[in-house]
Order: sequence, then structure tokens, then C-alpha cells
Amino acid sequence: MHINYEQLEEAVDAIPWEYVYTLVSTNEQYVPLVTKSGNIRKRPWFNNYIKGLIQKRNKAYRKWKHLKCAATYNVFKGHRREATRAIKLQKLKYYEHQFSTAISSKNTWKYIREIGIGNKSNPVSENINVDELNEKFVQLSACSSNICREKYSYGLYGAFMGCFVYVVLGTCKDSTVGSTAIASLMVFQFAKGVWQRAVLLTFLTGIIEILMAFFRLGFIIEFVSDPVSAGFTSAVTLIISTAQFKDIIGIKNAKGTTFLERWISMINSIGSIRLADTILGCSCVAILLLMRFIGRIKVGPKTERKWYHNFVTKVLWFISVSRNATLVMICAALSMYLQQQGKNYFRLTGFIPAGLPEFRLPPFSIEAVPANVTAGQSAVEAESFLDMVNNLGYGLLIVPLVAMLENIAVCKALSKGQPMDASQELLAMGVANVANSFCQGYRANGGLARSAVNKASGVRTPLGNFYIGIVVMFALAYLTEFFYYIPKAVLASIIISAVIFQLQYQVIMPMWRSKRTDLIPYFVALVACLVMPLEVGILLGIGVNLLFILYHSARPKVRLETLETHDGIKFIKLTPDRCLIFPSVEFVRNIVLKFGNKTTLPAVIDCTYVYGADYTAAKVISSLIEDFKLRNQKIIFYNLKPHVVQIFEGLNVNLVLCYNTDALMQALKDNQNVMATKIVPSLHNDVESGVGSSVETLNSTVVFDAPSTDNLTKFCK
Repeated sequence: MHINYEQLEEAVDAIPWEYVYTLVSTNEQYVPLVTKSGNIRKRPWFNNYIKGLIQKRNKAYRKWKHLKCAATYNVFKGHRREATRAIKLQKLKYYEHQFSTAISSKNTWKYIREIGIGNKSNPVSENINVDELNEKFVQLSACSSNICREKYSYGLYGAFMGCFVYVVLGTCKDSTVGSTAIASLMVFQFAKGVWQRAVLLTFLTGIIEILMAFFRLGFIIEFVSDPVSAGFTSAVTLIISTAQFKDIIGIKNAKGTTFLERWISMINSIGSIRLADTILGCSCVAILLLMRFIGRIKVGPKTERKWYHNFVTKVLWFISVSRNATLVMICAALSMYLQQQGKNYFRLTGFIPAGLPEFRLPPFSIEAVPANVTAGQSAVEAESFLDMVNNLGYGLLIVPLVAMLENIAVCKALSKGQPMDASQELLAMGVANVANSFCQGYRANGGLARSAVNKASGVRTPLGNFYIGIVVMFALAYLTEFFYYIPKAVLASIIISAVIFQLQYQVIMPMWRSKRTDLIPYFVALVACLVMPLEVGILLGIGVNLLFILYHSARPKVRLETLETHDGIKFIKLTPDRCLIFPSVEFVRNIVLKFGNKTTLPAVIDCTYVYGADYTAAKVISSLIEDFKLRNQKIIFYNLKPHVVQIFEGLNVNLVLCYNTDALMQALKDNQNVMATKIVPSLHNDVESGVGSSVETLNSTVVFDAPSTDNLTKFCK
């Protein structure tokens, strides 16, 4: 390092030496009467709790020095041990947080070698500015610390605004709004870890949900049948339980985005199971389940109950509904005591930053940020609004659809069959996510685990979301330092014990007894959501269910009868049981031709249950009429709806229509006469009898009664 001797000499000459004295003895007049220590840098780990322990220790020390007895010494020794352990623990927490937010040692040494220190190939530079070097590392540490805090913040900021909105716009009393495992996975997948995209995705999907609610598109959820919804709910239950199970057994490195991947990761990490966490987690699950059933106990007889019967019953009920909060406080206090004793048995929640977000517009662009090799950060390219939307891609459609399905599934699972308005729920979720984006929070839905805990706590109205939001804000502002001591196994046990009751296993036997084919979309949705990404699994379940619907509509049941009128005229009657649309009309045509080719009797198609048709059906019916005409075989359409006739007439199809039994008898007699004389005259336009061409009959159908199929059969008998 170079030293500028000229500047050094100038600085020495500028010193006022007449005011500088040499201290020879402590008896000189210039010796200070009061000694003051210099400014000591504030210890960041020091707090009021440690200050109180030190004061107790010092007081006990003075008392022991005064009395000089064994009892006071033991008291002093206990206070000294307690203060020493508290200081050690607080230092450990502080430096653990500092190291967790610092840059990696690999990147640190990489930067050091770049500037010439510790690099064998390059000599050590003599022109290193120490102040610049220190400032550089301070900036890097602060940058890394800010990055770490951001990872916590965006999820926490979405946990209270949605609750306030849902109080006003929500419909399900048990549903609570916040970040969920499903929403978090999908946001990470489409935002690719960029927080600006995540917040913008929240804003845009909220707008899309509001538009869907405005156009009353909540009916889309009706295409998701109960078997598919039950399979999806069961899969979400298992995914959430699996995500929490790793904390029950204390495994740190369990990774994966699907149910199968997480179990494989946990099996591979089976050797890192923590016994203390496993015992605590399993015990908490058992205690919570026991406390859940305690609330159902009714003390005393059913009639002539005394006041103390009701009092004890209410106490048991209160213990049951407050079980979650009670268990958290007890386990946190136990963990705090063990930590003060220097015993670290459990994995704790750890440091959580405090503070509320700033209310501002969501980011509509990303500014360019250069790469920082030392901090391990890659360069961030500038993105305009259109670039961000393009990067989000089809997530703008998939996320709100899956979110709507998740939210509706939660409402259905918790509402116990009560009616619900899907469009209103869409509006509530849309406004909630727009509000979250203004607080830099990411996507929020009605979560199954959170809502199950809410229901288990005994909530009665949606106003419970208001108190949840207030509690979350208060906790973010003032209580985050106390969350450090909550064991992760306790939180996981609360979620698992609440969500396992949402597993839809009870629908299997009713579906088996009623219609066994409904079990196929149920298990397809369940298995697909477990082994594939959730959005792919639910789409596969819906697709299989729609295939069943299309197959059912493409294979209608056609009733075939050979009937005879009172005059001895025989004919065959075919009765399809549903609409004639493109999947089914070809199947009906083949059946009619199959039985029509086996006889020369006239064919009567009873259209009582045909309420609709399409262009494809009109083409097939036209071809069917031509086939019967070539064989000189009569085909009559009985009780065909006027709007269906209009569809057929669009292709100039000449139909023979009948709308009552007298008209049908007349048409059969005319056909018998024609067949007897081998002459094919045109039918009379007899509107009053109900027989004629399609146009004339259509204009006069309002004056005729349309008898049912049973009446037609009775008439023929």
C-alpha cells in the first residue's frame, strides 16, 4: 500500500503542539478527574429480556457479596447461568440469521481472487483501497439480506387484504382467503421466480376473474362433475398433507412439486429423520384429534339438564374449538424454555421479518439490473408490460380457472350441500387479488387447509375473515419475533389434523352402488393430480368426464315396437330418448335403417323426447328420408317440435308430420291405399287433421295437442 509522505508531513506540522502535554505522573494537574469510556457499538443481539436478566444477576451478586452465605451464592449462580444461556441463545439467533442472509463463501472467494488476493497466478496488488473493499462487501451483504426478506414478504402480504374483501363479497362462512400451496406452486411456475411477474400475475388474474363474474361465467364450474371435484379435493388434501408431513418427521431436504416427487424425495432422505420432531408432531396430531372429539361430548341427561351440565359441556366445547391456539402457545413456551436451557430439540419456525407493506400500484414493467457475480445474482433484463404478459403466457387463463375450481371445491366441501353462487365467488376472489397486488402480495385463494382450520375453530359467519386479517396485520407488525420459537412440527400437525377430514373417501361407496362408471373420472382426477402438475391433472379429469358425457349422448336408447291400429294397420315405432345432435344422429339413423330394411311396414319415429337438433342431424335425416323413399317405404315423424322442424327445413327436407292420433291413423291409411294401388300420390294438406307437408303443419301446430308416447301406444292397442 503506497503512503504519501508529503501529505503526512503536512498533517503533522498542522497539529497544535502547544496544546499537547506529556503525562508523566498521575499527580499532575492535567489528569482527568472523571474517566469516560468511548462510544461502544450497540450490540444488535441485546434486548430488554437480556437486560432484565443481567440486572437480576448483578443484584444477586451484590447481595451475595454482602451476606457471604451459600444460599445467596446459589441464587446468584442460578441467575448467572440463566443470563449466560440467554445471551448465548440470542447471539446464536442473530448470527444464524446473518449467516443465512449472507453471500455464499464460494462467491466471496471468487470475488477476492478476482481482485488479486489469494490468487497464486497473480501477485497481491498493492493498490487495494481497504475502505472501498469494506464498502463493497457491506453492500453485498445488505443486498443479500434484502433478497432474503423479499422471499418471506410477498406471501405474507397476501394474507390479510383478501380477508377484508371476502367479508363484503364472499358467500361461504368457512372459506378464508390467503396464499395456498396450490396458488404458490402455480405462481412460481408461471412467474419463474420473478416477484414483479408474480405480483402482475395476481393483478391480471384478478381482473380476469372480475370480468368472468361480470359476464356470469361461473357456469363453467358446472362442467366439473361431483366425481371430478371430489377427486380434485382428495388430491389437494393428500398434497397438502404430504407437504406438511416432512415437517412432522423433521426432514429438511424434501423437494418436489408433485405428490409423487415429494414422497420419493422423503424416502431418499429417510436417514435425516429427527426423532424429537417426529414424537412431537405425532403427539400433537393425536392430541388435536382427541380434543376435536371432546367438543362433541354432552354431559348429563338429554332432558332435565342442570346448569352445571350445560357449563361443563360449554367448557369442553371451548377447549375443543380453541385447541389449535392452545397447542401452539403451550409448545412455543416449552420450546422457549428448552432453548434457554441450551437444548435444541426441535426445528423452529425461525426469524420472520416484521412490518406492513407499502400500498402502491403493482409493477407494470421491470427495470434492467446488471449481474452481480459476488452476490450470485444473474442479470435482470428490462421488460415492458407486453413482455411481462408474454412471459406469463397461458398462465393468465390456467391460474384463474384452477383457482376457481379450488375455491369452489373448498366451498362445496365445507358448505355441506348448501347452495352457492359461483359468479359471486369469482367476483370476491378477483377483487381480493387486485387488492393483494396493490400491497405487493401474490396470488390468494380460498385454501382448503386454512378453511378447514377456520371451520374447526367454530366460525359462524364470513366476518371471521375480518378478525383473521386484523390478527395477521397485528402479528406482522408486533409479534413476528415470538414466532421464532414455534416448532414446525406443531404447525404441520395442526394443518394435517384439520385437512384429513376433507378427504373425499366417503363418496366411493355411494358411486359404486348408484353408477360405477362415475368412479373412473374420480380416480383419474385423483391419480392425475397426484402424479402430474395440478393443472394438468384436473384438465385430464375433466376431459375423461366429458368423454363419458359425449359417449352417453352419442349412444341414445331407441325403443322399438311393432304396433297395430284398430283398423288392423301395422307399423313399427321407434322412440329415441334424447336430442338428435351430431354425436348421436348417425347412431339413430343406423338403427332406423337396420330395422327398416327387415320389413316393409311404415316407420313412425316418435319425437316426443327430441328437444333439439343441429345441422348434422338435418343432413342425416334428409339422407334417411331419401333411403326410405327409394324403398317406397313410408316414414312419419310424430310430435316433432316446431323449432326442430325449422332446423330440418333449412335443408329443404320434406317431412311428413303428425301431431295427434287421428292424423297418424289417416297417414297410415293413405299409405296403405298407396301401397295397394302402387301409386304414390302427394298427401293432402289437411291442416285440421294434423297431416301434411312440413311447412303447412308447422304453421298450424299451435292448435293441436301433442299426445305422449303412452297415449300413442294405447291408441294403437
